[in-house]
Amino acid sequence: MKAVLVLIASLFMMGAAAQGGPAAQNRGGGIFDGSGDVGGPKLRGSYRYDPASRVYTLSGSGTNMWGKTDEFFMAYKRVTGDFYISAKVAFEGKGLYDAHRKIGVIVREALTGESKYADVAIHGDGLSSLQYRDEVGAETKEVASPRKGFSYVTLERKGNQYIMKLGNEGFTPANAGEVTLDLGPTVYVGLFITSHNADVIETANFSDVQLEVAPPKPRKLTSFLEVLDVTTGKRTVVKEFPFMIEAPNWTPDGKWLVYNSGGKLYKINPDKPGEPEQINTDYAGRLNNDHVISADGKFIAISNSPVEGGGSRVYTVPFTGGVPRLITPLAPSYLHGISPDGKTLAYCAERNGNFDVYTIPAEGGAEVRLTKAEGLDDGPEYSPDGKSIWFNSVRTGTMQVWRMNVDGTQQTQITTDLTRHSWFPHVSPDGKQVIFIAYTKGDLQPGEHVGDKNVELRLIPAEGGEAKTVAKLYGGQGTINVNSWAPDSKRIAFVSFKNN
Repeated sequence: MKAVLVLIASLFMMGAAAQGGPAAQNRGGGIFDGSGDVGGPKLRGSYRYDPASRVYTLSGSGTNMWGKTDEFFMAYKRVTGDFYISAKVAFEGKGLYDAHRKIGVIVREALTGESKYADVAIHGDGLSSLQYRDEVGAETKEVASPRKGFSYVTLERKGNQYIMKLGNEGFTPANAGEVTLDLGPTVYVGLFITSHNADVIETANFSDVQLEVAPPKPRKLTSFLEVLDVTTGKRTVVKEFPFMIEAPNWTPDGKWLVYNSGGKLYKINPDKPGEPEQINTDYAGRLNNDHVISADGKFIAISNSPVEGGGSRVYTVPFTGGVPRLITPLAPSYLHGISPDGKTLAYCAERNGNFDVYTIPAEGGAEVRLTKAEGLDDGPEYSPDGKSIWFNSVRTGTMQVWRMNVDGTQQTQITTDLTRHSWFPHVSPDGKQVIFIAYTKGDLQPGEHVGDKNVELRLIPAEGGEAKTVAKLYGGQGTINVNSWAPDSKRIAFVSFKNN
């Protein structure tokens, strides 16, 4: 096995609102977690990808990346440990507006304008430099190359050393400068563009994009598959696992809990937990934690990222196992709901630079976009009577629970708690209660849904009202991504974690 895992960028189509705040941290496709404007530039940036040429195009504005704060557009991935990122970069248009416009590869401690960072930047006049900020809000510093005209840029991290490499077609990039910088173990790595003019959008193309990440040290993690009685608050551990499991579903007959682990699906008896049984999903072996069982228990809809790349897509497979059927040819698409009659799937998908709620026939066909607000709309799930879709949206500046009619009309905010970011509302089978997971505001950005956080499971009446906390735990991503109510509407299943 190679010492590093080589990841070649094939798709990451994302967008984000740019007014006055950090980048919207949306899900991404391919190797990237998301994209957006950082530092609140006046004009909103965008991204597009040509799969035939494998060229990635970023457009963005921003006053500059210099001084004590920055304004720019970025596509990024969360990375832990050593890495290097490289790309061939080129502006569209030669010297169109400003010699100080910049493109390149970047690593950043946080998605805020004043955060610590390092980048390898190519300026509009051809200047190449390693820029960095070593303290939050401090002045930017620079290691400039004495030569101009480079087209290949590489940024490499070895511990706290950040190394700039520059090259051209047919030549191995050479070391051209380095700095020592403490950005912490986990950082945002990606591509960036800034126009150096608040009223101008610049565009650049990035090709031959590669990101190599040193394999992380094995994480010693314990997962606890738990059941909570929401009427009494009693928590029962069904089974303890010395590795990560995620997102339990309860089967409609109450006999099984289904969860994902290591890209596969498993089921376990919640009352007499023995050894889990794998559910055969054939060629689909890279499942994420978005899977839902139909109301009749006959099939499971899953989200899987094909080995050939391109991002997550939605499939259906018989509950007894079998060959999956592709439902959403477009990616990225993340399943969250099945209508009670089993005829329609609801999912979160990125199209044209924004993440929205979509529906599609369960047999395949044309997808229908239901939300159009800027930012992330996610987690769509049908009410048991099939009349409503519950979801979460960041459109108000914090992540909150929303509800709409199944045709997308009457989109109504349900939670208004500005101290928390609320995700993934799940309606009880009797339609009376909704449970969701909540992060403390300040622990993460509004559009982030990550693990390793202290979170709460909160309960609210389906008709609206005051939410109450029914459990506190260490978890987050993977805890309760999909509906996990028991058929009796009294218990829910979830996953908590412990770092060993």
